[in-house]
Amino acid sequence: MDKPLNLLGFDFGSKRIGVAFASNPHTQPVVLAPIKAQDGIPSWQILEGLVDEWQAQAFVVGIPYNMDGSISEMALRARKFANRMSARFDCPCYVVDERLSTQAAKREHLEAGGGTDWKKHGVDGIAAGLILQSWFNETEHRLSNVPLLE
Repeated sequence: MDKPLNLLGFDFGSKRIGVAFASNPHTQPVVLAPIKAQDGIPSWQILEGLVDEWQAQAFVVGIPYNMDGSISEMALRARKFANRMSARFDCPCYVVDERLSTQAAKREHLEAGGGTDWKKHGVDGIAAGLILQSWFNETEHRLSNVPLLE
């Protein structure tokens, strides 16, 4: 990726949606406050504010597939959220497999000396940052494997 792309990443949940921002694969994503959701439905007004504030050009939503790769109910709901984000803001919305991102976020948080009150400590946002980093890694891998034309 030559040109920075302002991305908001989301760790979808039915009560909270983790959010992070990044525009460069070589810097740490900015962890933002989670958005409260009611049965997976966020405050669209808050999301509009974030999109404007961070000048988001695209979104990345983690899809929590089951460990065997099958599609869970939550994966369907996360995909629906991704589709709504894309349609509502007329921006591309990429999805990545986010199995175990929450566990990785909790581990990262604990290793940094954080406590176990996950709501209080923004683990959802850390997971959203990991989702963004995963997307950057996948994109970089895809681009590095494209044969050069001579």
